[in-house]
Amino acid sequence: MSAEVAAPPVILFVDDEPSILSSLRRLFRPQGYRVLLADSGKAGLAMLESEPVDLVVSDMRMPEMDGAALLEQVRERWPTVVRILLTGYADIGSTVAAINRGQIHRYVAKPWDDRDLLMCVQDGLERRRLEQENRELLQLTRSQNDELQALNASLAARVKARTSELEQVNAMLETSFSQLQENFLLSINVFSGLIELRGGGMAGYSREVADLARRTARRLNVGAALEEDVYVAGLLHEVGKIGFPDAMLRKPVSAMASDELALYRRHTLNGEAALLPLGRLQRVARLVRSHHERIDGKGFPDALQGDEVPLGAQILSVASDYYAAQSGRLSLKRHSAAESYSLILGGAGTRYGVDVVEAFKLALQDEPTEKPRDRALQAHEVMPGMVLSRDLLSPQGTLLLAAGYVFDVRVVRQLREFAGREGAKLNIFVKLPEGGST
Repeated sequence: MSAEVAAPPVILFVDDEPSILSSLRRLFRPQGYRVLLADSGKAGLAMLESEPVDLVVSDMRMPEMDGAALLEQVRERWPTVVRILLTGYADIGSTVAAINRGQIHRYVAKPWDDRDLLMCVQDGLERRRLEQENRELLQLTRSQNDELQALNASLAARVKARTSELEQVNAMLETSFSQLQENFLLSINVFSGLIELRGGGMAGYSREVADLARRTARRLNVGAALEEDVYVAGLLHEVGKIGFPDAMLRKPVSAMASDELALYRRHTLNGEAALLPLGRLQRVARLVRSHHERIDGKGFPDALQGDEVPLGAQILSVASDYYAAQSGRLSLKRHSAAESYSLILGGAGTRYGVDVVEAFKLALQDEPTEKPRDRALQAHEVMPGMVLSRDLLSPQGTLLLAAGYVFDVRVVRQLREFAGREGAKLNIFVKLPEGGST
């Protein structure tokens, strides 16, 4: 008699856009899953009441019942169902609500990468399988305790080893979920890294600008809200260049033809347009629009002057021009740090606000007060459980992992494969344990 064939996993997709649901169905059906579709939170709940569902993928923004409310009800009524949230980049507050209320397994930003989304769902289903297996094994252990004592030592050792393995997996899953919450605010850095993948020598530049802009803002005592807006604007101020031809991305402003200059002068407007639909980033969008304005009114796109130029945009302008001069974005010559510093000081009162330039000078002097307690390792030396102390960048400057990440078995394996495949030597800084030495 042939073995019983296991039923395929059942995935429920909830989104109020039919085109999104159609795309998801086309992506997942060929993978052997049973796919259910619902066009609202209410319809999704009704389907859960009538169908055995293993995993729910819900859009965040839907009328009547949003993704956070839906996944909260799923957690309360069907706690073993894996919950994944599809969200737009700007939904920071709403996504945090979904994490807290719905205790989601993962969130995936729109537009998604098909391979990443497939892996995310596969990981979620594997998590569900492991948790179910663990519950069954623990129940079996309790109910057959007397019988287990009668088994031979070899069998007892095998059961103990399996139980220990499952407990370790559960601990890793709990750590991953906690890490998801801690790293949520770092998603902006990841998005900035995706922008930098566009090329043109952009790798690492936006993070340098963002860090200097934040330190300058801090010197001006602008308050936490504007300080954060300036930092995020620094990470995203190049987003309007994504549509540039490859040749333009590598060409300094001074070498651009008239038609290229016209396109270049629109990148601040393009950046604002890209960010405005994201409610959380509307203030940031204004700073991106105005970061090429000048105090003397000779900037673009609006020829603002004096106090008309938002303070955050003035700060961003100084930071971006300082690093742009060094990276060859402004002219064919790549200026040294000292030359770039002189250029900024020379623009005080005309291009830049005097107070902002003074704060910029102080910000360049700022140094970390404590030496990081960490050490550099190569990929083959990293072990599960180690904590990343600094952002991990690829040789091209792209963000691979954010500081604070706790390495697990899967990521350690992927990191070693990446280093071997690319022939790359990665400087991976990990935290020293308490009392550890360098």
